[in-house]
Amino acid sequence: MAYENFPGSDTPQTPAPAPQKNNMRNLLTGGLLLALLGTWGYIIYDKNKTKETIQQKDTQLATTSSDRDQLRKELDDATMRYDMIKTQSADMSHSKDSVITQRDRDIAEKRLKIQQLLTKVNATKEELAQAKTLISSLNTDIEGYKTQIETLQGEKLVLTQEKEQVTKERDQARKETDDAKEVIKQKEDVIDIGSTLHASNFNIVGINERKNGKEKTTSTAKRVDKIRISFDVDENRITQSGSKTLFICITDPKGNPVTVEALGSGTFTTREGENKFFTQKVEINYTQGQRQTVNVDWKQNSNFETGDYKIEVYNNGFKIGEGVRSFKKGGLFG
Repeated sequence: MAYENFPGSDTPQTPAPAPQKNNMRNLLTGGLLLALLGTWGYIIYDKNKTKETIQQKDTQLATTSSDRDQLRKELDDATMRYDMIKTQSADMSHSKDSVITQRDRDIAEKRLKIQQLLTKVNATKEELAQAKTLISSLNTDIEGYKTQIETLQGEKLVLTQEKEQVTKERDQARKETDDAKEVIKQKEDVIDIGSTLHASNFNIVGINERKNGKEKTTSTAKRVDKIRISFDVDENRITQSGSKTLFICITDPKGNPVTVEALGSGTFTTREGENKFFTQKVEINYTQGQRQTVNVDWKQNSNFETGDYKIEVYNNGFKIGEGVRSFKKGGLFG
C-alpha cells in the first residue's frame, strides 16, 4: 500500500531553495555591465576629448600658419615698397645725409629681426605678435624714409633750378664778356692796324767806296760795294712814340732773298702767317705824328749782280713800302 503525503500531514517537507544566490549573480553581472559601459563611455569620452584637443591644436596651428603667412605678406609688401623707394632715389645715393643713412641701418635691422621670427618653425603667438609689432614699426620707418627722400629730392630740385639760373646768368655774363672782348679786340685790331707805319719816298743807290774813303754812287753792278736805302716814315697820329722795328727785305735779280746770317739776317712772321726772310732788322725811335727819314746801308760779303734788286720794308707784320734799284753790267770804260 502506497503512502501519500497530504497537506496537514505530520510528515516533514523539504523547503524550496532560496533565490539569494541568483540575486548575487545578477548583481555582479549588472555591476560588470555598468563597469563595462562606464569604461566604454570613458573611452569614447577620452577619444572625443583627444580628438577635440587635436582639432584645437590643428586649428591653432592653422591659425598660426595663417598669421605667419599674413605677416610674411606684410613684410614682403613693406620690403617691396622700401626697395622701390631706394631704386627711385638711387641717383641721390651720393648725396644722402646722415639721417637717411641711419634710417637705412634701422630698416635693415628690423627686416632681419622680422625674418628671423617668421622663419622659426615653432614660433609662438608672442613671437608672431612681436613680428607684427616690428612690421608696423617698419612701415612707419619706411614712410619716414620716403618723406625724407622726398624732402631731399625737393631740395635737390630747388638746388638744380638755382644752379640752372646761376649757370644761365654765368653764361650770359660770359657772353657779354666775350662780346665785350670781341669789340675790344676789334678796336685793338683797328688801332693795331692803324698804328702800322707807312714808308714812302724810296731812294735806293749803289755806293762805290774809294780808297781815299770817299763814296761815289754807281749803277754798275761790279762796282757796287753796298746799297744805300733811304725812305721816309710818314706821320701817324695813332702810333705811340717809342722804339719801332722795321724789317728790310732785299730780293736779288734771280728772285732769291738776300740773307747773311752772320750780318744779322733772319726770318719773321707776316700778318698772313708766312715766315719771311729779312735781310736786315732796323730799330728806329719814332715820334708820334711826325715824319722822319730812315737810312739803311747794306754791305754784303759777296758781289752784287746785274739786274733789279727789290727792297721791301715791313712793320707790324705788314709791308709798308717798297722800291727797286737796277744795276747794269759795266762797259769797257764803265
